[in-house]
Amino acid sequence: MEATLFSDVAEITRSLCDDSLEGFHSRSHKWGTKVWFGDKDPSRVHFEAQMMGRKHIDGVKGFAVEIGFHAEERDETRNDAVLAHLVASEKKWRKQLGPEAEAGEFFNADKWRRVSEVWIDEDLSVEGIDFEIGARLADYVNALQPLLNSFEN
Repeated sequence: MEATLFSDVAEITRSLCDDSLEGFHSRSHKWGTKVWFGDKDPSRVHFEAQMMGRKHIDGVKGFAVEIGFHAEERDETRNDAVLAHLVASEKKWRKQLGPEAEAGEFFNADKWRRVSEVWIDEDLSVEGIDFEIGARLADYVNALQPLLNSFEN
């Protein structure tokens, strides 16, 4: 896997985000990229494309790519409230994200919440995989960020 894969994913995601979404920020590393809006400092409510150990997903050895939205606040009730807000608006995003998007508890952190999907056994050496991952992450951003912008604290 190239060290720049997830940097490329972040740039592709940025290029495919709706122009009305302001304050795009990202941070990438060898195993993933995080995207958030607003302050320069990374938010605990963000979008992510990352490599994960399958042991956390289905108990099998190996890796998978997880793509989607995360609520990782320290306060579990806050994460629940954010997820409940998104689930209440599911009809607005389900058509764009499809049945692959799962809403619920994060895989290996029971206080965190997610709306995301997992690609099992994805070959990250295939040409264009950066675009596929970036485009899918942009789907999540474009579908969910407007709803997050309307979330009342």
